[in-house]
Amino acid sequence: MKKLMILGAGIYQVPLIQKAKDMGLYTIAVSIPGPYPGFACADEVCYLDTRDQEAVLAAAKEKKIAGICTSGTDVAVRTIGFVCNALHLPGIPAAAAITVTDKWRMKEAFAKGGVSTARFHKVTSLTEALSTARGIGYPICLKAVDKSGSRGIRKVSDPFEMKHAWELCMAATDQNYLLVEEYLQAEEIGVDGFVQNHRLSLCVPHQKFVCRSGAVCIPSGHRFPYSCSRELFLEIRHQIELAVAAVGIDNCPFNADLFVRNNQVWIIEIGGRSGATCIPELMSIHCGFDYYEKMILSALGEAPSFDYQSLTPCMAKLLFCPEGGRLTDINPLPLEQLKHEGVQYHLDYSIGDCLPAVTNGTDRVGHVIAATDQESEIDRALRLLNQSLVLESESSPQA
Repeated sequence: MKKLMILGAGIYQVPLIQKAKDMGLYTIAVSIPGPYPGFACADEVCYLDTRDQEAVLAAAKEKKIAGICTSGTDVAVRTIGFVCNALHLPGIPAAAAITVTDKWRMKEAFAKGGVSTARFHKVTSLTEALSTARGIGYPICLKAVDKSGSRGIRKVSDPFEMKHAWELCMAATDQNYLLVEEYLQAEEIGVDGFVQNHRLSLCVPHQKFVCRSGAVCIPSGHRFPYSCSRELFLEIRHQIELAVAAVGIDNCPFNADLFVRNNQVWIIEIGGRSGATCIPELMSIHCGFDYYEKMILSALGEAPSFDYQSLTPCMAKLLFCPEGGRLTDINPLPLEQLKHEGVQYHLDYSIGDCLPAVTNGTDRVGHVIAATDQESEIDRALRLLNQSLVLESESSPQA
């Protein structure tokens, strides 16, 4: 039986583990100890930090794995590249994994590769950040280079906001520098797909939903497809091809964020893994094949096909809790209604758990997914999921 090592055991890795088991693979989940749901799904668990490259490599050698992968997280991408290089396994190259997990390195690669992207500068002090922002012109984005899910990102509108933003972003990063980036007034969209043998095998743009927590915009869902002209789609694909070549990702899924205005496109960032926020589930509904299966086949070196006959509209949204609170009960009636209507849903917490107050994209409480082209339908489903939760405090989750 082939062994597949999956880095991470959180909510976004559980479907990957389950699909691998359905495919007859022996699954090995790697994560630090904690209340992670993937532990109960996997055939075996290695309690290791997914960022500890040498430890994970040693475990991979000992277990004689046939492949290694993850979904929905940047944390483990460097380790996947390291292990793939060391064991000659299919997957993202080590150098590319380093580039796509550091926003400054990524932007440098974009600049060298002719990718359309916002102006940027690496800064190592508050004084340098202020000087750079003055040169670019306010507003700007101040970014931690090694985080995802809106963590360590702040819009700064004037010099008076910079000190507080600098402190927040530096507290979020593990590096000693940040990125100052031009703030573009444009629509933000996502693009997911696959790279095989240095070729773009799949490229699917989609609309992004966001919600606000204070001054932070948090990814809260996606809508497929993204409606645009043929001309704009070709420009999106062209810029993705340039970005893929610039950062060197190969034999892996990718997730990218873009700005679009009229027919102009700017790449914000690209990652060498599948998107989070229900992206693999939406890709599966939209394209008519199991996206988790495609990721697993690629990790095993089996070169999956991405042919599809038609594209199904679909969307997903996350549920967040504004102020947090203890979950005292779950009302089954709204959940039964969701099942009856064919809506996929998931609650991340059980009775007795404390729900986090939302500060970034990792503070999700649950999600809903539906094959629909009407946002009102997904919003109604989200309200039903909300109504199923009974909290100890007076606050309740919101869409």
